[in-house]
Amino acid sequence: MAKIKMKKKSTSTDMTAMCDVAFLLLTFFILTATAKVPEALPVDTPSSTVQTKLPDSDLAIITIGKGKDGKSKVFFDIKGREIRKKTLEGMGEKLGVPFSEEDKAKFALMDDFGVPLANLKQIIDMKAADRTKANQPGIPIDSLDNQLKEWLLVSRRAAIDLDDKELQIAIKGDAKEDYPQIKRIMDILQDQKINTFNLVTGMRGKDF
Repeated sequence: MAKIKMKKKSTSTDMTAMCDVAFLLLTFFILTATAKVPEALPVDTPSSTVQTKLPDSDLAIITIGKGKDGKSKVFFDIKGREIRKKTLEGMGEKLGVPFSEEDKAKFALMDDFGVPLANLKQIIDMKAADRTKANQPGIPIDSLDNQLKEWLLVSRRAAIDLDDKELQIAIKGDAKEDYPQIKRIMDILQDQKINTFNLVTGMRGKDF
């Protein structure tokens, strides 16, 4: 008995649904992605296998590194818009430097900075791209004018007043930074009884 031969048909796959999913995913990633803002003081942090995620708010970051002129500098950053505004207000009152409501609103959207408080308004008035190019001298940390100590005190009070919790501290130092400078920052922290902080390594932190 002869076998019935089945006609061969060309197979085809409808890719319409797959293309729709691909475009939906692409649209989602584009809308949720955020551009990385250039740092005012770029540092090459040491590598580490320990991974500790840093919070997005209620966090102060002290950055230590060498600027374009080769001098060691200290920059400061606070995560959380309301804490930033309240901290600037407190610093202005404490050191007698007036800031307008517009200044506070702009400062709340900024990132790290490294100038004495008297010169901060000049940095606030700059565009974001210009701030990264500006030759900021760093925040004073000497015994006669230790403004970093004041920034830490006022920002910690702001975190307690607003969120009723302690502000977390992180140190972000260049891998080639001199140890005495790092120790100086740690001494400032310990003078305020801050014995727990994060050491940023790459994109992560290590608890001490």
